Amino acid sequence: MLIKLLVLFTFVPLMELYILIEAGQLIGLGPTILLIIATGIGGAWLARSQGLEIIRRIQEETSRGQMPAVTMIDGALVLIGGLLLLTPGFFTDLLGFSFLAPLTRSLWRKGFSTWLERQVRQGSITVKHL
Repeated sequence: MLIKLLVLFTFVPLMELYILIEAGQLIGLGPTILLIIATGIGGAWLARSQGLEIIRRIQEETSRGQMPAVTMIDGALVLIGGLLLLTPGFFTDLLGFSFLAPLTRSLWRKGFSTWLERQVRQGSITVKHL
């Protein structure tokens, strides 16, 4: 796990720097900076609106006595997407937007749910019932 984290925290920033330098050379410094600012503002708006929608859905589901499991996973994905948008760079912004947009988030949710079920079956994660 330590090796994976080391690779992640080394590779992603280097890739972001490379993409930012290439974008700066392709479209210029000013437009590159404006694009970074625009993705930050757009991402903050999308994270806020999706987060509020998820809170509303959780409240609605719990008031009906339902366990909001799928909605909770959506909430975790929106949180991850928002965190990714805080990091400067086009790759992490694109990844963050994919966690925030409902259409692509549903694909992430399916993958995460499959991974989570596998971890529970293998005993890597235990679930305790209250």
